[in-house]
Amino acid sequence: MCGIVGILSKTAVQQDMFDALTVLQHRGQDAAGMITTDGDHFYLRKANGLVRDVFHQRHMDRLHGSAGIGHVRYPTAGTSSESEAQPFYINAPFGISLAHNGNLTNYAALREEIVQKYHRHINTESDSEILLNVLAHHLEPADQPTPEAVFTAVKKTMQTVTGGYAAVALIAGIGLLAFRDPHGIRPLMIGKRGNDYMIASESVALDTLGFARISDLGPGEAVLIDFNHQLHRQDCLPEKLTPCAFEFVYLARPDSIIDGISVHQARLNMGKYLAQQILEKWPEHDIDVVLPVPDTSRTAALPIAELLNVPMRDGFVKNRYIGRTFIMPDQKARKKSVRKKLNPIEVEFKGKNVLLVDDSIVRGTTCKQIIQMARNAGAKKVYFASAAPPVRYPNVYGIDMPVREELIAYNKDVDQICKIIGADKLFYQSVDDLIKALTDVNPALTSFEASVFDGKYVVGGIDENYMQKLESSRSDAAKTKRNGNSSSVIDLSNAVI
Repeated sequence: MCGIVGILSKTAVQQDMFDALTVLQHRGQDAAGMITTDGDHFYLRKANGLVRDVFHQRHMDRLHGSAGIGHVRYPTAGTSSESEAQPFYINAPFGISLAHNGNLTNYAALREEIVQKYHRHINTESDSEILLNVLAHHLEPADQPTPEAVFTAVKKTMQTVTGGYAAVALIAGIGLLAFRDPHGIRPLMIGKRGNDYMIASESVALDTLGFARISDLGPGEAVLIDFNHQLHRQDCLPEKLTPCAFEFVYLARPDSIIDGISVHQARLNMGKYLAQQILEKWPEHDIDVVLPVPDTSRTAALPIAELLNVPMRDGFVKNRYIGRTFIMPDQKARKKSVRKKLNPIEVEFKGKNVLLVDDSIVRGTTCKQIIQMARNAGAKKVYFASAAPPVRYPNVYGIDMPVREELIAYNKDVDQICKIIGADKLFYQSVDDLIKALTDVNPALTSFEASVFDGKYVVGGIDENYMQKLESSRSDAAKTKRNGNSSSVIDLSNAVI
């Protein structure tokens, strides 16, 4: 999961880019980057850290130009080293910079082909650099940088790579390019403000900067805004739209609209269906209060409290200076941060039977600690409800889910999970109800990528051999070893390319 943005304007874009990346900060806290162009040069700044820490005034003053792309990152493929921060740049053909959200599932084969067959040098372990080189390879034969030539290159790129991805790119002498994978797994949308155009991962970035939403990019669609501010669109390799269901559960901001679905309304629906399930299984419940685990689950907790006819209260105070634990790079960091991030309000727990509501349960580490906090604060009984179904399978399309053995629900039933996390009762959303919660908002959208819940990967090639290779590189032990040995290779603070 990452956040990407691209802006083509009549005036300087660095401040709008900064503001957009700040709005998308929830999608990645590991690194941030921005590249701009004034027509003659590209200006790049990227580093590890939050947006506010990466871009100081001295950096902003050097980011000249009226077009740019930006990225906030958390590592799915590659490492957490500064050299992996995006955007990436390649000087031929034309000069291309690219930022990418997602994951290429045929990364290993592509890397070997690019190095051995195309004789291109790959400097990092990031699949985003691979995507950039594939696009550059297919754009290279073009004598004239026309929209038709660009769309042909994008189509060939989509035929070459597999996985879930959304990308923005700046092409020297051509314009701002954006494209979305053939299934539309990762989100991407376009907006307009006067004669300016903006591409972003979520609509909230468009809204905040005063851009009117034009539309989401369709599956397999590419858009090109040339430097004359002409918009070109083409369906390059469309398949059935199958967006990621987990975007609506956890990743996206509640004030975003993705593929015609209000994230806020979808989460209200999740709470409604989960409450109906609780009442069906336990009509004579003894719950005294519903307490959401801040912040994502607060929306789902509202209809749960209403339908159970019990009050909802804020039982935890959140330290907003601690990042999202789900996207922290290792298990040790996640464990240490939970207690620093949340502190219980004792009066809301003491002597009560509480229902804690969270958006999902992935590793189980966080909810286990939260349940123990509730008991320490004096709760008589602690029940737990997840607005999402059990997460039983890894994500391979751009969300850094744990490997199978690190998922608490892998090969376990609800009773076993309940015992491990220490709850008195545990309730999960069903997959059918999750999909219904989404289709209720947009009935025209009937298919979702929900592989973390049902194990059905919409893009082929995900077999046991792939899973074993994934586990050898993505486990917490592998990440700790890799990141511990990584180093920041280049300082791009003042780069002028």
